[in-house]
Amino acid sequence: MNDVGILIVDNDITSQGALKHVLGSEGWRVEIVPLASEALAQLATGAWNLAIVNIAVADVRGPLFSILRELSRVEPTHPEPPPEKPSRLFRVLFLVPMPVANHVQPFLEQEGLPYSLKPYHLHDFLEKLSDLLQEAGAIAEPIRGISGFSNLKKRQPAGHPSRDGRGQSMFASRDDYQMTEEEIADFERQEAEERKKKREKIPQDGGRF
Repeated sequence: MNDVGILIVDNDITSQGALKHVLGSEGWRVEIVPLASEALAQLATGAWNLAIVNIAVADVRGPLFSILRELSRVEPTHPEPPPEKPSRLFRVLFLVPMPVANHVQPFLEQEGLPYSLKPYHLHDFLEKLSDLLQEAGAIAEPIRGISGFSNLKKRQPAGHPSRDGRGQSMFASRDDYQMTEEEIADFERQEAEERKKKREKIPQDGGRF
């Protein structure tokens, strides 16, 4: 999966950090661009399998949206490629902030474009991501688990289905996992602080001459 390239087009700093932390934990190439002009330059390289795009950055009337729409509709030249060599396509997952959902959601549905409302449940988001990466030929099988996702998963009380092995699926159920982008970002900050403390830790007799 190390050759999977994901472009994140978003100007929301909290969302940027959360997505890069979770997706980057898989060893995937993750690049963040906050501007439509930068996104267009990245798309021209052809280096990406999938783009996660905040619709607030890609105005539905702008050139970026038009290009994303056309690229995401390209179908494989060979409908049934050999399983060991899947076709390589480009796919898009739009992020739709709730304040604009009433206007944008019907339009995306009419166009048949995949999207996630923002804020989103992470397991739902990852499931859509898995489907699109498979469709793009970036991964051969559904995602069975994501390192960053499993590390962020909240503890459950003894006897809960997720603790005794019952009811397991590709992703946690809604009862198992309800972490928001802000909570993910907070977790990431805590990890960074812990790493900083370890780097700055000085032995008890340090500094004596």
